[in-house]
Amino acid sequence: MNIAIVGGGWAGLAAAVRAVQEGHAVTLFEAAHQPGGRARGVPLKLPDGRRLMLDNGQHILIGAYRDTLRLMRLVGVDPERVLLRLPLALGYADGSGLSLPQGPAPFDVLAGILRARGWSWRDRLALLRTALGWRLQGFACPPAVSVAELCAALTPRLREEFIEPLCVSALNTPMREASGQVFLRVLRDAMFSERGGSNLLLPRADLGTLFPQAAVAWLVRRGARVLTGCRVQALRPQAGGWQLDGQAFERVILATAPAEAARLAGEAAAHGADQAQALRAWAERAASLRFEAITTVYALARQPDLPTAAPLLPRPMLALRPGAQQPAQFVFDRGQLAGAEQAGLLAFVVSASTGERQALQAQVAAQAQAQLGLEVEPLQTIVEKRATFACTPGLARPPQAIASGLLAAGDHVAGPYPATLEGAVRSGWAAAGLLAQAA
Repeated sequence: MNIAIVGGGWAGLAAAVRAVQEGHAVTLFEAAHQPGGRARGVPLKLPDGRRLMLDNGQHILIGAYRDTLRLMRLVGVDPERVLLRLPLALGYADGSGLSLPQGPAPFDVLAGILRARGWSWRDRLALLRTALGWRLQGFACPPAVSVAELCAALTPRLREEFIEPLCVSALNTPMREASGQVFLRVLRDAMFSERGGSNLLLPRADLGTLFPQAAVAWLVRRGARVLTGCRVQALRPQAGGWQLDGQAFERVILATAPAEAARLAGEAAAHGADQAQALRAWAERAASLRFEAITTVYALARQPDLPTAAPLLPRPMLALRPGAQQPAQFVFDRGQLAGAEQAGLLAFVVSASTGERQALQAQVAAQAQAQLGLEVEPLQTIVEKRATFACTPGLARPPQAIASGLLAAGDHVAGPYPATLEGAVRSGWAAAGLLAQAA
């Protein structure tokens, strides 16, 4: 079939790869001039004039991202080369926190809990007892339960230093507002299902190199049309398919951000009487999603007493203790990830962030001094205001099927995971698999 995919983020690219594999003629439209959507490379100029490719936000992958890793390999990217694999560690600068050993699940988790530094035996036993209860219940809870309610029996230290950072990194939603159901699904698949599932996979290369650029090259080699800098203005139903800006296609996958997909579907409703109700209903649900921001502050550490290549942090990623005027939850040592070219560069991540760019930047610099003993100079602050949907209890996400011959893909589409790269990839792959059934 003649297929159009609107959106060249990770979901759209996953859909395009599968559609090409299955023999369809694919045209992919991307409004930006580079692919990748909310996970792409961006340039940064250092004070000495050097230019680096970083990311529009520091990302973390984990070992349980099976479909993402498989797709990377399919388009010619070696995950072992571009990702640094480490056992899960939610450790702080003072050495406290949880660090899992390598081993089969769930014994690595049990060993990590028993050996956690800075935790009392009351903390450890409370977490073991609660985790066992979750497992016996099949990692399920009622849809209306929040993560805070789910974890009410845990000690304050565990809620503040383990559950909250884990929740905000996975769901980008504070635990008092986050879905307990989705949180348990993430825990099950990441920490209790397979060996290495909880491993951190930290990008050594920029996100564009990690998958989008290779995917576009793979698609073009196989005859797909990839049109960047090309925003679709109008979607219209027609006999046997759809028109995009006057071009006819038998099937269309909307893999854009929810607001843009809602715009296209909502406007199409005015031109298709038999499908108007379905189009309007889907557009309303997509437009109703609430979003959370993520801020990444790239900062250069002033280290006059240290060798230039000396690591700034004891490990490539550390957890931070957020609080009043100290917003960041994590910090990454880019020198340990990307090598000497980025030595001295840190990435501070503020999930579910609020506040203005300049204020966040100043607060992060003060936090680095207070918690890491480092004086830093912020170089670039990237605020993704609609980074993820708010993953709240009982949230009704828009379905994959919109109307006859029209599908949706993206990490916001109904599914078991929060807004993650794995969720986006799985959604795109699934949408392409439904093309033949979408009549």
